[in-house]
Amino acid sequence: MEAAAVRLHGHAVRTPLLRSDALDDATGARIWLKPECLQRTGSFKFRGAYNRLAALDPAQRAAGVVAFSSGNHAQGVARAAQLLGIPAMIVMPHDAPAIKIDATRDYGAEVVLYDRYLEDRSVIAHRHADERGATVVPSFDDPYIVAGQGTAGLEIAEDLAALGETADVVLVCCGGGGLASGIALGSGLPVVTVEPAGYDDVARSLAAGTILPVVDPGPTVCDALQTLVMVPLTFDILRDLGTTGVSVSDAAAMRAVAFAFRHLKLVLEPGGAVALAAALEGVVDLRGRSAVVLLSGGNVDAATFARCLAA
Repeated sequence: MEAAAVRLHGHAVRTPLLRSDALDDATGARIWLKPECLQRTGSFKFRGAYNRLAALDPAQRAAGVVAFSSGNHAQGVARAAQLLGIPAMIVMPHDAPAIKIDATRDYGAEVVLYDRYLEDRSVIAHRHADERGATVVPSFDDPYIVAGQGTAGLEIAEDLAALGETADVVLVCCGGGGLASGIALGSGLPVVTVEPAGYDDVARSLAAGTILPVVDPGPTVCDALQTLVMVPLTFDILRDLGTTGVSVSDAAAMRAVAFAFRHLKLVLEPGGAVALAAALEGVVDLRGRSAVVLLSGGNVDAATFARCLAA
């Protein structure tokens, strides 16, 4: 993970730890916020993407990369590839937020759209990668990705130590568990994963002690966290570290987006606000405790953001 920090130095934003009296009052806790919505490309995903691509050898860089993502990993890979001069193709669902598709193209990547309900994005990505001799860059099933995300955990540990503070727990927005795994390893603190209701495969898997997929969970406003099943890499890390998980409703995530806008003056997407929602709604009881809350992304379209503010 230290090697990842070296690769990312001068390229990723070292996001600060923020405090809010309004949040402390609302939760009865002492909370630090890690606003990865201020990261390059608007989410933590840039960390893992840049770390993975920067580790490619010259031949792999020349052949290019292929990734599949609903938006935040797509943008992270596209921007990292642009900075490193690597050709990139991103496979994205046709119903991904337009703001994410447009940004991915603006970063210079070729975008291939697919139907998430009828087609397998992994199959599409690997087919294109095989045709090009390119490297597939997964969103969480890769040690380099986990290590890159874990640099946010290193920063949490370093910044708390510099303040002479500690935390009892870190609440982490979770899809496939790459960020949560990295934070758990990098910070050395207990982690609670937070997922959208219905997409809580990580929480269920950790509770059961075996990987359990979710089946037909339906739509969610948290488009960034629509992962149906975690992988052995992230499962083993989180299980071995004693991580537990919870879930929150779409309505709670939307209320957290509104809270962040009104009280923190930060723009979050619903998927990037689920950890904050768990704190605000008392899904994780933080009364009398200290905690770090990850704000994992802020790539939200105007219509969804307006809905959240009206919630």
